[in-house]
Amino acid sequence: MSAAAPGGTQEQGRSELGVALFLGALGILVIVQALLLPESRIARGPVGPGAVPIVVGSLLVIVAGFLAVDVWRGGRGEPEGGEDIELTGSSDWKTVAILVAAFLSNALLIESLGWPISGAILFWGCAFALGSRHYVRDAAIAIVMGVGSWYLFVLGLGTSLPVGILEGIL
Repeated sequence: MSAAAPGGTQEQGRSELGVALFLGALGILVIVQALLLPESRIARGPVGPGAVPIVVGSLLVIVAGFLAVDVWRGGRGEPEGGEDIELTGSSDWKTVAILVAAFLSNALLIESLGWPISGAILFWGCAFALGSRHYVRDAAIAIVMGVGSWYLFVLGLGTSLPVGILEGIL
């Protein structure tokens, strides 16, 4: 790694090796943790609870190896050059603030109002933050999504979500 890539510096090559090292370490950590999982009494057959994490960890180590070899051979990542991306633009902090407010309101209201209403507020707030200005239609869709997702979790998955002030109605 004596020469830098065209338009790049030697430090960029080192940072890409750092990404490969991080991926390899993460893969090894996942494999070790999967091997340390206790035996499950309900597991049947040859596939236990550690099978998927071992496969994912192994794939992470393999990808890390391929990335390291590519970087050592002179390969470098290209900067994003999409046609629909404005690289000189700044962040839209107003949108971020509205999204944060929608998520915080959901977290604060879920116990008192229940998931169907706080979820509807979350869905409507996200639609508003991302630019939709069809207030009535968005509110109707948000209510359907809030109540529908509550029923999906409670009846379909058997998970208890707070119903809040709609206790006895839903």
